[in-house]
Amino acid sequence: MIRRHLSALAAVAVLGLVAAACSSGGGKKAASTTTAQATTTTTEPPVFPLTGLPAAGSPNQSRPALVVKIENVDAARPQAGLLAADVVYEEVVEGQQSRLITVFQSKDTDLLGPVRSVRPSDPPIIKPLNPLFAFSGGTAKFKNMVKAAGIDDIDYEEACCAKAYYRRPGRGAPHNVYSSTGRLYSLAAPGMAPPPKMFDFLPAGQPFGGAGAVPATHLVEDLGLLCKADYTYDPPTQTWKRVSNGSPQVVEGGGQVAPTNVVVWFVPYTISPGDVDPVGEPVSVAQVVGTGDAWVLSQGQVVKGHWSKPSPDAQVTFTDAAGAPIRMAQGTTWIEMQPTGTAATTS
Repeated sequence: MIRRHLSALAAVAVLGLVAAACSSGGGKKAASTTTAQATTTTTEPPVFPLTGLPAAGSPNQSRPALVVKIENVDAARPQAGLLAADVVYEEVVEGQQSRLITVFQSKDTDLLGPVRSVRPSDPPIIKPLNPLFAFSGGTAKFKNMVKAAGIDDIDYEEACCAKAYYRRPGRGAPHNVYSSTGRLYSLAAPGMAPPPKMFDFLPAGQPFGGAGAVPATHLVEDLGLLCKADYTYDPPTQTWKRVSNGSPQVVEGGGQVAPTNVVVWFVPYTISPGDVDPVGEPVSVAQVVGTGDAWVLSQGQVVKGHWSKPSPDAQVTFTDAAGAPIRMAQGTTWIEMQPTGTAATTS
């Protein structure tokens, strides 16, 4: 009897200890079986917003975009500084010739030109970048368009800005106004912000593609009588070598224009009312607000899709046939503002 009574008491004691351990909540046994949820925070490495290329350690990452109007007729070639541009737009102006809107941020060049005048197409193209805008004159009407858009301009013809430019010996006017990115950036207002990104970029090493992507290694464009452009894909460098009016487009000091990406932005053009150039040619204006067709060429492929720009202040976007944003390869981009209804072919 005594043994049975002692055994019963021992069993009750054990059960009591187990119950206490299970109901203690913060007891040692409960703490030892709890697994802490570890959290990690990853920071994306900094990249340049206009190229998607790594920017770690570069002081240029925080500076604004610098837009410079560069002449593109045969008499202006070879131009200087084009290879340092992150993005270049080719727009049709007057007389079926083209002019370049060059955008700098990540790199510099000590020689840049020939710098030419502003056109009415420029403000809605460059406004989304909130840039510093360099050009060499223009009509009062066109200059006022730049000011009305709230763009920080540094016109060669303004007394405050003339020191950043010079007339280059050995070149005849109007093909002799030159500068450098250093000279032009010296006129930037304090606190100007870096540009927003223009594209969604692919991670390094990821292949280019999109809905409807097909192989293409050659692009032929007829923007006008005086501006015909060809691009041929170069697999070793993964760039598109440019030919203008039948000749390789090279820059002073050597090197052929060869962007990583080429965009064909099909836009309608109208005539600016009452505006002509010095020889009487009417001035063309690209109608860049709206929607339309667009092609993006990269890595030996072409994606034929669409563009959309809902307002002058909005950045243009490019989407594939399924409506998804086209992701660009990291690097430089030339954007061809091809008049709708003119010839452009890929092969």
